[in-house]
Amino acid sequence: MSLRPILSTLARHRISAGLIVVEVALALAFVSHALHMITVRAERLVADRGLSEHELVNIDLRAVSPIKEADPLTAEDLRRLRALPGVRGAAVSNQVIYGDSHNNSGVSNRPERGGTRVSASNYDGDEHLLPVLGLKLVAGRNFQPEEVLSASRFASEPDLKVPVLIVNRALAEAMYPGQNAVGKPLSVFSGPSTIVGVVETLPNTNPRANRSQYALIAPVRQSFRGGTYMLRVEPGQAQQVIKAATALIREIDPRRGVRRGETLSDMRKAYDAEDRAMTWLLAGVCIALLAVTAFGIVGLASFWVEQRTRMIGVRRALGATKSQIRQYFQLENLLLCGLGVVVGAGAALAISQFVMQPQGAPALPWFYLPLGAVLLLWLGQLAVLAPARRASGLPAAAAMRA
Repeated sequence: MSLRPILSTLARHRISAGLIVVEVALALAFVSHALHMITVRAERLVADRGLSEHELVNIDLRAVSPIKEADPLTAEDLRRLRALPGVRGAAVSNQVIYGDSHNNSGVSNRPERGGTRVSASNYDGDEHLLPVLGLKLVAGRNFQPEEVLSASRFASEPDLKVPVLIVNRALAEAMYPGQNAVGKPLSVFSGPSTIVGVVETLPNTNPRANRSQYALIAPVRQSFRGGTYMLRVEPGQAQQVIKAATALIREIDPRRGVRRGETLSDMRKAYDAEDRAMTWLLAGVCIALLAVTAFGIVGLASFWVEQRTRMIGVRRALGATKSQIRQYFQLENLLLCGLGVVVGAGAALAISQFVMQPQGAPALPWFYLPLGAVLLLWLGQLAVLAPARRASGLPAAAAMRA
């Protein structure tokens, strides 16, 4: 089929044709970015962070009046918590994933300038923290009890050094690529420390806001004042343990109460609520925008059919078949949508380069553009099908009289 009659007709209807091109271009620019954002959020929602979250319980305490001797009271809490039915282990850490507190430190493989420097999430914990979190050592060992420092002593002695560290595999590989990091120095806090263990996974405590995959554990034992209790429980025993632990804490010292007692899986649901809501919102806007685009194409195509009834009659009288009439409108729509796709692809790349990336968003992967283009071209053909079939069904005599 010759393109000349189609191009000639479109040249006489520049405004209507331009509206379809602009509509398709805007749809592609938005839908490609929205699909990318939905994918990024969906990946975060289903990401495996290496923890058995339904078996981990966070118990966060608050004191209603000043309490001295927090360290021995914390030791008593942990001893009795470990003895509760359904509890497989208990430890105290300065922070927990999905929690309110997020501590990060600058880490370097050289104390002097010039070495590799990254930001890592730093956990405090003793020799109980690894088995409680279920972390798997891939090299080295766990902390020894004599290596663990109390947080109160660490705070009162400014020159006190952290002798050893445990790092996750990502941090070990970043600091010493291709080497065994165990026994190597790592500069963090106030001085160099020695890596004694490497764990397979240890997540950042704020994975949505902080893209750093690096994390470490310092042998510092917090009290209930500066830390939060982590309990590893038997499967299905989480709620019973939370209830028993709350009563136990009040029994040990009624001046304290449990501010938060919940599993990590429940904390994750609350933490991911924003991503989940945004994913549904973007999906809804995409569907609405595609529907508006499709209805716009249907409306304009129907209008054009009404306007060109006489032309259709002439073509039918000259021997054009129903199939050729239908293909005429489909090809015309394909040209307009194709031009809209080209303009929209350029707009999507410009938005990614000059708007999204300066805001810290990742670049739009190239494959979203052909994916969105195919979607819109298919949608355009589907939307124009009914008007095209109606045009091809017009009798030649009736069309000539119109």
